[in-house]
Amino acid sequence: MVKEDKSSWKANYFIKITQLLDEYPKAFLVNVDNVGSKQMQQIRIALRGSGVVLMGKNTMIRKAIRGHLENNPALEKFLPHIRQNVGFVFCKGDLPEVREKILSNKVAAPAKAGALAPIDVFVPKGVTPLGPEKTSFFQALSITTKIARGCIEILNDVHLIKVNTRVGASEATLLNMLKISPFSYGLRILQVYDNGSIYDPSILDITDDQLIQSFMSGVCNVAATSLAIGYPTVASAPHSIVNGFKNVLAVAAETDITFKEAEQMKAYLADPSAFACAAPVAAAPAAAAAAPAAKEAEPEEEDSDDDMGLGLFD
Repeated sequence: MVKEDKSSWKANYFIKITQLLDEYPKAFLVNVDNVGSKQMQQIRIALRGSGVVLMGKNTMIRKAIRGHLENNPALEKFLPHIRQNVGFVFCKGDLPEVREKILSNKVAAPAKAGALAPIDVFVPKGVTPLGPEKTSFFQALSITTKIARGCIEILNDVHLIKVNTRVGASEATLLNMLKISPFSYGLRILQVYDNGSIYDPSILDITDDQLIQSFMSGVCNVAATSLAIGYPTVASAPHSIVNGFKNVLAVAAETDITFKEAEQMKAYLADPSAFACAAPVAAAPAAAAAAPAAKEAEPEEEDSDDDMGLGLFD
């Protein structure tokens, strides 16, 4: 197979990225630091049918996007984010579903000296497989140990590496000797592109219930403000109507004016005993249930009194 020259390869790459930008309305901008070729192949296989992974030099990606701005000006929002080791995952389906496939492909990796720790690393207490000759490594890291049955035992849990700090040579050597692989690497999503809009991937974690709750909170604030300043809005109209109806009922209660909705109120005011009608009905079952219990309790008291009387005079 004849290898194509560099100019032809670049031309084909520009055509490919242009086709992908036209075909797919959604995309993830991902960071690929510490992702090997084998892991990248596994990610491509996992995304088969739901997404397409595209990698390339940042300069070529920027040039391709700038040349395509006439057809899609929204792509200009991508340019400030194309830096360092990044790539694209183009998709058409549900973004949270594709994101789950991307983030699920992670590979455990040992700590390397000079690498930036993505998480906090702890070494648990307990007996290690290391012999007494390795004590110097623990002493260099100020880790308290003792010798138990020919092995080094760590007395307390140790916070060895803090997040976002560089891994030292001693820490990396100790973790490798203990066979601890504290880190896991995979594609890290930086930005989400969705039909011309670019936003942070944390937006995908917002649920419909949270959106409805935030919207209703805003509606309540608008209604309260409108009622306070006397400015009618769609949000405050129901409250204004209810308040107006209460005022009309108050006027009807003080005057001879009557209408259908006020007739029941006037009937209650004319006969206050009507308010108590519901109470006996509700209390009747309870009283009926309590009556047999009281009747059952009375014979016991009489029997006890009779027994005491007979015992005294017989």
